[in-house]
Amino acid sequence: MASTGFESHNGEKLGTFAGSATKDVEADVPAMPGTPSDSLSLKLGSDNTHRRLKSRHIQLIGIGGTIGTALFVQIGQSLIQGGPGSLFIAFTVWCTFILAVTICAAEMVTYLPISSPFIRFAGRFVDEAFGVAAGYNFFVLEAMLVPFEVVACNLIIHYWSDIVPAGGIIAIILLLYGMINVFAVKWYGESEFWLALGKVILAVGLILYTFITMVGGNPLNDKYGFRFWDDPGSFGAVYSTGSLGRFCGFLACLVQASFTVAGPDYISMAAGEVENPRTVMPRAYNKAFGRLMAFFVLGSLCVGIVVPYNSEQLIAGFEDGAPGAAASPYVISMIRLRIKVLPDIVNALVLSAAFSAGNSYVYCASRSLFGLALEGRAPRVLTKCTKDGVPIYCVLFVLVISLVSFLQVSSGTAKVLRWFVSVITASQLINFSVIAFTYTRFKKACDAQGKSRDSLPYKGIWQPYIAYYALAGCLVMTLVNGFPVFIEGNWSITTFFFSYTMVGVFPLLYFGWKLLKRTIFIKPQDVDLQKDVAEIDEYTRNFVPTPAR
Repeated sequence: MASTGFESHNGEKLGTFAGSATKDVEADVPAMPGTPSDSLSLKLGSDNTHRRLKSRHIQLIGIGGTIGTALFVQIGQSLIQGGPGSLFIAFTVWCTFILAVTICAAEMVTYLPISSPFIRFAGRFVDEAFGVAAGYNFFVLEAMLVPFEVVACNLIIHYWSDIVPAGGIIAIILLLYGMINVFAVKWYGESEFWLALGKVILAVGLILYTFITMVGGNPLNDKYGFRFWDDPGSFGAVYSTGSLGRFCGFLACLVQASFTVAGPDYISMAAGEVENPRTVMPRAYNKAFGRLMAFFVLGSLCVGIVVPYNSEQLIAGFEDGAPGAAASPYVISMIRLRIKVLPDIVNALVLSAAFSAGNSYVYCASRSLFGLALEGRAPRVLTKCTKDGVPIYCVLFVLVISLVSFLQVSSGTAKVLRWFVSVITASQLINFSVIAFTYTRFKKACDAQGKSRDSLPYKGIWQPYIAYYALAGCLVMTLVNGFPVFIEGNWSITTFFFSYTMVGVFPLLYFGWKLLKRTIFIKPQDVDLQKDVAEIDEYTRNFVPTPAR
């Protein structure tokens, strides 16, 4: 695989990562027997999470947290609006911003891999109030993604049958999420590994399906190739005609890309629970990013190959709210080519993808809330962990919030999904902006304190320009997110509210906490770059691998 730009100061891929410490909190949680790395983790840091996630777990967690129904089903909506050309270009362009954000996150997390790292970095390197706003924004992002995927799972299941009511399916899914996330981190890692593996198989399988069928490997022997890029064309128009309509189509695809493509935050959130992170995390960042970009870029290309953007079936699927993957471009293609059985298989794998994504979001939301509690920015009771190192009250709180999934019972699936998507997209873009801005302050602190970045475990390329590139792109997309409401004849108070709620909430959180606690914007020379570093170094020196089972 070609280099992604991650390189250590000594020229090795991605450098090395470090171990676990966090802010002291009272706890009496014993280490689990028979796991040397766990006992050492508890001795050094008191966040009480256990380092049990292995290399294979963390690499697929990064994939599992980002590949959901959006890549296989909702992407069809953007194909309708912008056409295959705009869709492919938009996803390719957005991946460059995700690469920039990943480089920023990787350098900071390699230096200090702790629980909920980039949330706590925002408070340590910028301003305590900034960390609070960033933490709650990320928590809202992850917490809202859980009901989004729960509703999507219910929608997909009804592809086969409506016998089980929506409320029953939602309750069962939430119960399964609770069981998986409470049965200790090692069970979460193992379950997510296999669920994420299913996503990889699905993504690779659909790419292969596209290639095989486009060259004639289908029951109709139809060698359709790039036919649909010529007829009806490569670029669609929406909200207007001509060049303006095509530009709006491209923006719609870019907004979809900003919702669909993510990456570094999910890997980073697990930094405090990874076994031997100095070895594991570099490979995780490098491999997961490369695979994700391949899936997203190639996936956006494939959907524009298998079905025309003006397909009546595709349009009807979204307008009529066709259940499950019946609105997927791939399933519509299979039906057109008279391929049997495969649509059911695809639907089953899409269901596993949605379930896996929701499982990851429960994990990340609970850990982000846990990080806030560790820093004294959420109730102290939320720092309580089980004997297996699970922040139990955080997990339960996330599951309680996920009960909003039951809104589907009265408001309808399509409408509820649109509500969630609007809030999620804005929060995700703000989160990326926070990571990029926090990195700029981290670099300024290193420069001001004479700390050479060459001495860091990992040194990102082209900094700080990469960080400013990521920051500018994410801020612009945050404002563009709800652009359709500003086009004549498309004003909607509901759309505006859900698209820009977090844009207003974030500064309210920041200035509210700043006024309440009288926090200061930390000067570069005053940033504490040494906190927890000694403990992390000691963990690495004394790490004993867990015997393979």
